[in-house]
Amino acid sequence: MKEKFAFITGASAGIGEACARLLASNGFNVLLCGRREERLNALKLTLEEEFNIRCKVLVLDVRIKDDVINAIEKLEAEWQAPDVLINNAGLAMGLASFESGDFRHWDTMIDTNIKGLLYVSRSIVPYMIAAKKGHIVNVGSIAGKEVYANGNVYCATKHAVDALSRSMRLDLSKYPIKVSAVHPGAVETEFSLVRFEGDMEKASKVYQGFENLVAMDIAEAVWFMVNRPEHVNINELTIMPTAQPMAGVIHRN
Repeated sequence: MKEKFAFITGASAGIGEACARLLASNGFNVLLCGRREERLNALKLTLEEEFNIRCKVLVLDVRIKDDVINAIEKLEAEWQAPDVLINNAGLAMGLASFESGDFRHWDTMIDTNIKGLLYVSRSIVPYMIAAKKGHIVNVGSIAGKEVYANGNVYCATKHAVDALSRSMRLDLSKYPIKVSAVHPGAVETEFSLVRFEGDMEKASKVYQGFENLVAMDIAEAVWFMVNRPEHVNINELTIMPTAQPMAGVIHRN
């Protein structure tokens, strides 16, 4: 049986970690890309021991273009043209009305959510084209389908991910490379902790009073996407908690 390979950004926690676990449990060799080396190495050991797969750690900040290009150029061929690339690295910072927005927050979100996805995808796609295979899954957000109060620039970056997913699908289908996107609503991960820069009190309130999604809910959707037959592509899935009918509305107890 032919080995399969997955390249996952933002793999040290949350949706990225859940995707790594689920793909590894289904026989994929997994490249774990992220900034937190200790977490990545611990996950690597766990996946190798539990699932008897090959795992590689790539400590990388996707915002730094030259580092991304150089790191991918130095990979072994099997990792350069993975069967699946999951562009999961992304974040929100701050929750302020536009006129009070923090330029540092804006730059971090734009550089990570848009440029990071572009740098990684653009570096890997030529290898996928040469291999005549590949499936790119971009992790977007309900914030890429709607806007909500004080979400301004974060919403803009995720709208960009939505547009890029559709554009990439159009451009790359001729090779043929599949492109899918998954757009989650409220998922309890480190997302809110990062948004509020480590303020546990603020972060915990985001998920109080309703049953939120968890990372594995999204990983299972990603697995469904990448496990379809060759002639089937799931363009996109929007996944919400039952208590969240739209981006800015959550029914709490």
